[in-house]
Amino acid sequence: MLSEQYLKTAYTLVRVARDMADQTIADRLKALAEDYERRAEQALMTDTTDASTHPPVLPEPAEK
Repeated sequence: MLSEQYLKTAYTLVRVARDMADQTIADRLKALAEDYERRAEQALMTDTTDASTHPPVLPEPAEK
């Protein structure tokens, strides 16, 4: 899911920011991480809405 990818990126950015020596860059990475967290929330809402309005498509049974 897209939301999981956004969250994974956000966590990575926070981890890198925590280890960053340059505070200016660390602050920018944290801001970018916050943006990715917002995107994850939006993607999660979209995924949830899509799942409720579009039932899953099951594959056709294989012919024998």
